Amino acid sequence: MSVASTVARRRRRWPFAVYLTLLPVLATLLVFQYYPAASGVWHSFFDWKPAGHSTFVGLGNYRTMLHDDLWWSSFRNLGLIFVFGVVMWAIPLLAAELLISLRNRRLQFVYRTLLIVPMAFPGVVTALVWSFMYHPNQGVINQALSAVGLPGLRQNWVGNPDLALISLLFIGFPFVAGLPFLIIYSSLSNIPAEVFEAAELDGVSRLRRVWAIDLPLLAAQIKLLFFLAVVATLQYGFLAYIVTSGGPDGATTVPVLRMLDVAYQGGDWGYAAALSTTMFVITLVLSCVIVFVRRRSSGLSDAKGM
Repeated sequence: MSVASTVARRRRRWPFAVYLTLLPVLATLLVFQYYPAASGVWHSFFDWKPAGHSTFVGLGNYRTMLHDDLWWSSFRNLGLIFVFGVVMWAIPLLAAELLISLRNRRLQFVYRTLLIVPMAFPGVVTALVWSFMYHPNQGVINQALSAVGLPGLRQNWVGNPDLALISLLFIGFPFVAGLPFLIIYSSLSNIPAEVFEAAELDGVSRLRRVWAIDLPLLAAQIKLLFFLAVVATLQYGFLAYIVTSGGPDGATTVPVLRMLDVAYQGGDWGYAAALSTTMFVITLVLSCVIVFVRRRSSGLSDAKGM
């Protein structure tokens, strides 16, 4: 047998061996990801009793969902959370623009480190700290208002239905330490310096350069951030659970918290499965739409470049 045929035979065997190594990963995904999802879809058609007999109810759980005012109002809160989060991208964009404008590389490294380090803090710690800051009596915010002679502005920030959601949204202010900053900063850093130098020689102002040069070059990254923001918003619930538990009066309830409340407080596991299945379908549809739009826009861009 020739050396060439031996090498070719080994090459044919190698991919099959690689696929075999993926079997444990696939098995893990089937057990811990696909099976629970399929089980949730199946049990959404039952009056599910995990420890007892489950009665088939067909679309009964979904008909109940249509008349669940708290469930639908939670999507309004989710929409506000998404819009607020996207608008706040202006802050990490500004921080990244200021950072790349620094001539001193050592100083740039120091500032970059200071902006990124807060990402290492556990989310539960951040939530608890802000919860204490919002405390109506011992909270830092109300105490600071009293200290500067503005006691009339003291509020029960997360206990007032009119203020609870906006107070929840401001947790983490000024919103620099996060994935948007990392993506925007790394993308701006990869833009050739000659582009900025040419704009400066042409007399382009900083603001004009951001709109005419930087943002168009960041289009792909902004689309990625938009996709990640959609998925993250649909899964939002951690902060609301820690700080407000969805209250007061459902003012900060989001779909994830509504599902948890139905399952663990109401004990209606079948209805909770129907809600989770609905969220799964919404997430899947939106993800497919965004991927399709991204591919379509990329295809149009490639066609124009030809």
